[in-house]
Amino acid sequence: MALSDYQRDMEGCSRCSSCKWVPYIQMKSARFAKNCPAICYHNFHAYSGSGRMIMGLSILRNRSELSEEVKDILYRCQLCGACDTACKLYRDDIDITEVLLELRSFCVESGQLVLENMAVIDALKQEDNVLGEPKSKRGDWAVGLDVKDVSVEKAGVLFHAGCRYSYDTDLRDSLRAGVQLMLNSGVDLGIAGKDESCCGGRVYELGYRGEAENYADDMISRVKASGADTIVTACADGYAAFKYLYPRMGKELPCEVLHLTQFLERLVKDGKLKLRDAVPLNVTYHDPCHLGRMSEPFLGQWDGNKLERPMSMKRTGRKGIYDAPRNLLTSIPGLRLLEMERIREYSWCCGAGGGVYDTNPEFALWTARERLEEAVSTGAEAIVTACPWCERIFRDSLEETGIDFKVYDLADLALVSAGILARV
Repeated sequence: MALSDYQRDMEGCSRCSSCKWVPYIQMKSARFAKNCPAICYHNFHAYSGSGRMIMGLSILRNRSELSEEVKDILYRCQLCGACDTACKLYRDDIDITEVLLELRSFCVESGQLVLENMAVIDALKQEDNVLGEPKSKRGDWAVGLDVKDVSVEKAGVLFHAGCRYSYDTDLRDSLRAGVQLMLNSGVDLGIAGKDESCCGGRVYELGYRGEAENYADDMISRVKASGADTIVTACADGYAAFKYLYPRMGKELPCEVLHLTQFLERLVKDGKLKLRDAVPLNVTYHDPCHLGRMSEPFLGQWDGNKLERPMSMKRTGRKGIYDAPRNLLTSIPGLRLLEMERIREYSWCCGAGGGVYDTNPEFALWTARERLEEAVSTGAEAIVTACPWCERIFRDSLEETGIDFKVYDLADLALVSAGILARV
């Protein structure tokens, strides 16, 4: 696809500003009624989904040019998909997220590159991860765990850790918790260890389509070689890449794709994982964008008039992973779930997506603080999530602000309830 393929989408934008707000029927207070971090932070229409649509159309019609200022606006966006989900309630023939992705690809193709993003690409080329950490240490997180190495033996389930989890030592225990729960449930589990590579999802969102396709090909080859019929990932970004971006590129994985929360929920339902011990805690759950609305499966490319597009072909954000994490939380004795106002497909972004944490950390941390304030308002003692990028930025934001609040990975709480860990 190219930017010109979305001309009708851009022309159809009526500048109604619905993309800036949680849909009216879902609003519960004025304080938490907005849905777009960029327009809230910058307070100028160009930073909204609609504003970027108008800019794209202007460039396409040669009324304006792609400049440094325009590029900066296009990359001050977490690509969280909230604008698209809100717009779909009023104009389901418009795909804002697709336009935003095409605009970034257009920037790269036009040579309008972001310095920080170029560093990410260099890191990928050298070490196969977006953090620039040594590839040789990618499997160090699994030392001491009884997992198979799929480079030397087959496994029924291939576990993909992802870049952030693999190298962030603060989050390593959460990753190991998820794997330990699977191993204790008798899962035939394998990892690629030092041979694991980035899923390519992040660089796709930065506009580097060719690099993303290379990593998709690498992942497909690894799955085939492993003999696995299921791939499980604890990374929300990786899950969204596997479920949406890969099929969109015509590179669907040859196996069942599950997020860790889905797999653990299945183990609980099958009686293989028993959550018995009480965890007396009031928590609220944060829906990661890439596990929620951005993970909705690719539904195929509609080539006709989008006004005639059937519902089965529309990406509304409602088919993401929302129930599995909540079902796990409510399965834990003693734990009480207190929901925030903006949840499920209308969840507020953590701030770390779309490369924003690399390019505009102040904006990213402001976005995280906004979410944490909403979490605190529920009366909960902690916020729980199922994404390493969300957990990372929440921890960083709490450290910066000094707010007395806890951040947990869902796997940590499940490990305690399963009796494997004494407490979190």
